[in-house]
Amino acid sequence: MTAFEAAEERIARYAALVEGLVEFALAFALLYALGRFVLEPAIRYALDARALEPTLDQALRRVLRAAVVVVAVVAAAGAAGFGHIVGGSAVIVAAATVALGFAAQDVVGNLVSGVFIVTDPSFNIGDWIEWDGKQGIITAITFRSTRVRTFNDELITVPNSELVTAAVTNHVVSNRLRIVSSFEVDPHEIDAATDALLAAAHEHPEVLDAPEPTIRLDRRDGTLVLDSRYWIGSPRRTDFVRIRSEYLRDATDRLREAGVEISAAPRRELSGELSIDDTGRKTSEE
Repeated sequence: MTAFEAAEERIARYAALVEGLVEFALAFALLYALGRFVLEPAIRYALDARALEPTLDQALRRVLRAAVVVVAVVAAAGAAGFGHIVGGSAVIVAAATVALGFAAQDVVGNLVSGVFIVTDPSFNIGDWIEWDGKQGIITAITFRSTRVRTFNDELITVPNSELVTAAVTNHVVSNRLRIVSSFEVDPHEIDAATDALLAAAHEHPEVLDAPEPTIRLDRRDGTLVLDSRYWIGSPRRTDFVRIRSEYLRDATDRLREAGVEISAAPRRELSGELSIDDTGRKTSEE
């Protein structure tokens, strides 16, 4: 083969490569447009008709978007004659899979955890959760992480693996929530305080009648404490804070009207005698 023929062959190969790239680009653009503007709206309409949970709906939309891109790339590569590049060798694919597994163990763990979270019907966007001393409202759930907005308006991005392995309290998974308000009282005023606290609970329009409000007597640090336990039917954080505040204000007013003294901090009594010795120094005895 002469140098001229070799040059012609190289030019032909480059031309075929450019032609293949153009065909790939055109096929990808066409397939992506069909998936993005025809298939996706149809599937989103079907999802909206089923009224899925926001968490699952959001996850399915992300999977659909990724699937459109992957299918468009694979189909366009096959149409342009690059199918062998996409398919690759089985040995190369296996080696790449092993390498990827070692390099992305945490990512894969978060992805697997994300699948469990997304498919868990008791874990949804808008829920008020608490874990490892932190709490907030779930604003988004992806297959890698969960975003939680705290009540200080901070946004926390939590790896899904952390939520799967931690003990998570979901305050709104039920349709009701119990609130406990504690009051320190004098031993001689227990009955009057109990009546006042129960009256405040029964007369609040948003406190449930069933389960019925109850009062429990407890001793903490040597002080008698009355725990007022009552249930609300709207366990959202905003309603919880508002109703608890309204109840505490009304209960405090009723206790004062009943002549019951209350204290926010444990009371301590000191006993002893004060005397003056012959040298004029003050001494105290416990």
